[in-house]
Amino acid sequence: MITVVGTGMGAPVEVPEAGKAALVVGGRRHLDAVGVPEGAETVVLGPLAPALDTVAAYVAEERPVVVLASGDPGFFGIVRALAERFGPERLDVRPGVSSVAAAFARAGLPWDDAVVVSAHGRDPRTAVNVCRAHPKVAVLTGPGAGPAELGAALRGERRVLVVASALGSAGESVERVTPEKAAGRDWGRAVSVVLCLDEARVLGPVRTVAGLGDRPAGWALAETEFAHRDSMITKFEVRALALARLGPRPGDLVWDVGAGSGSVAVECARLGAATVAVERDADGVERVRANAAAHGVDVTVVHGEAPGVLDGLDDDPDAVFVGGGGRELPAVVTACARRARRTVVVAVAALDRVPAARAALTDAGLTCDGVLLQSSRLAPLPGDVTRLAATNPVFLLWGVRPPAHSEGVGE
Repeated sequence: MITVVGTGMGAPVEVPEAGKAALVVGGRRHLDAVGVPEGAETVVLGPLAPALDTVAAYVAEERPVVVLASGDPGFFGIVRALAERFGPERLDVRPGVSSVAAAFARAGLPWDDAVVVSAHGRDPRTAVNVCRAHPKVAVLTGPGAGPAELGAALRGERRVLVVASALGSAGESVERVTPEKAAGRDWGRAVSVVLCLDEARVLGPVRTVAGLGDRPAGWALAETEFAHRDSMITKFEVRALALARLGPRPGDLVWDVGAGSGSVAVECARLGAATVAVERDADGVERVRANAAAHGVDVTVVHGEAPGVLDGLDDDPDAVFVGGGGRELPAVVTACARRARRTVVVAVAALDRVPAARAALTDAGLTCDGVLLQSSRLAPLPGDVTRLAATNPVFLLWGVRPPAHSEGVGE
């Protein structure tokens, strides 16, 4: 068996198996805290592959191995790599308290409704977008993805960062700072975890499913679910296909350009994505904010006219929805298509504007497809009979970036 022991977070380090081990693997501080038996080999964890190769040699000879890790090694920890290499049946896991549980305990908050995301050794943009979209997030940090980087990306957001460092040690520190203050500091290497909180919503309703919480039971909501002006709203039939092509998910950033009522942005946010709604009219800006609040989601609203205002948006989107269709449509689609990492979806009511929108997508290197959507809804008539009421036809175009070019767009 490979005994995997979670240590730290203030719990006493008791590893009786270490006295029988032929090999003890762990970080330097873990090895220093445990009495390694004389004659046992030690491996200080650095690159994982060589350490696993050494473990494999001892396992092949049926010699006992102890692996030391921080907190709960089955939670974004080494248990995954060990189970994949040697099989779960070979592992005897003794978990400690995870850094996430300890950090929320220090903050005095429940965390069954928290979203946990790892930025350790990963592109931090996913963690940033999860922080934008959800009111209670724990971020497991790493080099280049610590409190300073998170703070810089979240400037201006209604969030507080709780930076927990050296949890369980004599030098433990837990600080609450704004994103702006976090961005201006050197936090060193002792950070254990960062909590990103919308303090107005940290005590949400009790849920039966931990983590992301309840997902929508349905989408493509009726137009009556949104405040809008003079029926200027993406109809639910069009919105249904647009959402299918946008594919919003947790960790994504979606732009809704020419947002109007913001119905597309709100629906993307309900599905877990971070969203930015761009709207030129002041009354439209307030309408989008009201619709987001009514549905309990965060939507960042930018007041300005595309394409010019898009230059002020620092982060490239994963997907973009372009609604409306004025004379600037080709330039707007071009600007969006150049920066979209995955998909651009365009809704056009006027036939004359379709060729230019399609050309803008293909000229940006996207593979373009589309449909003409025509629907007729059931409508009651006097005498308890029903007729079909036709809605205005809409062209829906979408451009998809080929996978080989989906990363690093706009850099």
